[in-house]
Amino acid sequence: MRTLTELGNRAEAMLAELAAFSDDDGKLTRLYLSPAHRAAANLVGAWMREVGLDVGEDSLGTVRGRQKPTMPGKAGNRRLLIGSHIDTVVDAGRYDGMLGVVAGILAAEEIQARGIELPFGLDVLAFGDEEGVRFPTTLVSSSAVAGCMISSDLDACDSNGVTLRDALVAFGGYPETTTAAAYARDEVLAYLEVHIEQGPVLEAEGLPIGVVTSIAGQSRFSITVTGEAGHAGTVPMALRHDALAASAEMMLAIEAVARGGRAHQMVATVGRLRVRPGAVNVIPAEVVFTLDIRADADAPRLSAIAELEQRFRQIAAARGVSLVMEKFYESPTTPCAPRLQEAFVGAARDLGVAERRLASGAGHDGHAMHHLTDVGMLFVRCRGGISHNPAEFATVDDMGLAVETLIKAIERLAADAVSSGGPT
Repeated sequence: MRTLTELGNRAEAMLAELAAFSDDDGKLTRLYLSPAHRAAANLVGAWMREVGLDVGEDSLGTVRGRQKPTMPGKAGNRRLLIGSHIDTVVDAGRYDGMLGVVAGILAAEEIQARGIELPFGLDVLAFGDEEGVRFPTTLVSSSAVAGCMISSDLDACDSNGVTLRDALVAFGGYPETTTAAAYARDEVLAYLEVHIEQGPVLEAEGLPIGVVTSIAGQSRFSITVTGEAGHAGTVPMALRHDALAASAEMMLAIEAVARGGRAHQMVATVGRLRVRPGAVNVIPAEVVFTLDIRADADAPRLSAIAELEQRFRQIAAARGVSLVMEKFYESPTTPCAPRLQEAFVGAARDLGVAERRLASGAGHDGHAMHHLTDVGMLFVRCRGGISHNPAEFATVDDMGLAVETLIKAIERLAADAVSSGGPT
C-alpha cells in the first residue's frame, strides 16, 4: 500500500514520462492520432498491463484497461469507468487530462494491492480528441464510447487536408467499426474523472481537492457587425457608421451581462476579432468577433444570450450598423450525479478534507459520457489556476490525495452496490 506521498510521486513520474512524447521539439504538443499520440497510447497500455489490467484499444484509439469484478454476481456485469484524455493543446502543460488517466491506473493498481473486493468491473480509459485541436471536431473518442459519435466527423480534415478517417487508419484504428466502440447502457455503472481544476478557486481557498457539481454548458457565436467605411479625417463623429465602435459597445454589454450572472459562475469571452478594411486612416466597415458564454446551468446561460441579442440590436440601431449573430457551437450543461458527488465528498471527509463543491467552466469528456451514464468528477488544485500552458502545475501531495480520494470513492460505490443488492 502506497502512502499519499508515494502515490503523488508515482503520478508525477508517470506524467513526466508521458510529457516526453510530443509532436514539437522543445514543447509539449500531442495532437489526436499523431505519432506522439501513438507513442503515448502505447506507454499507457504498457502501464495498464504492468498493473494487471486486460488491455485493448478501440476503433477510435481509446486505450482501455479492464479489471474484472472480484465479487461476481453482486452487480452483474456492470462496469465503473474511470478516465480522461492524453491529447493536448499546442504548447501544453503535463497535467490536463493525463492526470486523470494516471490516477485511474494507480487506483486500479492499489485496489488490487490492498485486496479491495469490488462487485463491479473497473475500466480505465485513455481518450483522445478532447482538446479538438487537430480536427474541427471534439470529444470524438469519448463520444464513440458513449454511443453518440457523429459519423460525419470521420470526414473532417486537418490543416494538411488529412481526414480523420485516414488518420485513424494510419494510427491503427478502424473507422468502419466505430459503432463497436460503444458500451451498452446497462453495462455501465458510472463514469469518474480526476482533473486539475484549471481555475484558481481551490488555491484561493487553500483546498487541495473539490467535488464538481456540473460541467458548464457552452454556447459560441460568430457576430458580424457591418457599418460603412469612410475617411478618418473627413467624416464627422456624429455621422459615422463605425462597425468597431459598435462592436466595442457590444463587448462592454457582454462583460456586464456575464458579471450579472456571477451566481451561476457565468463567464463570457470575446476571443477573436477581425476588423476590415484594417487601415489606420479608414473608419472600420466590418467587424467579426466571437462570443463564448458559459454557466453552471442552461437556463441562466440561455437567458443571458437572449438579453445580449436584444442589447446588440439596440446598439446596432442606435449606431446605424447591421448585425448578424450566428451560433456555431452549443453544448448543454452536464450535471454530475448527486450519488457520485456524495461518494467523492465522503471519501474526502474520510481523509480529513473539507467539503467544497464547484462547477467546471471547462469542457471535459464527461460531456459525451453523460449520454451513456452518470458522471462524477474530482478537481485537483493547480497553481495559479493556470492550464493549457507549460506553467501548469499540481503538487505531489495534492495528486496523491486525489488518487486516494478516488480509491475511497470507488470503495463507497462498491459498498452501496453490495448493500442494495446490485448497482445503484
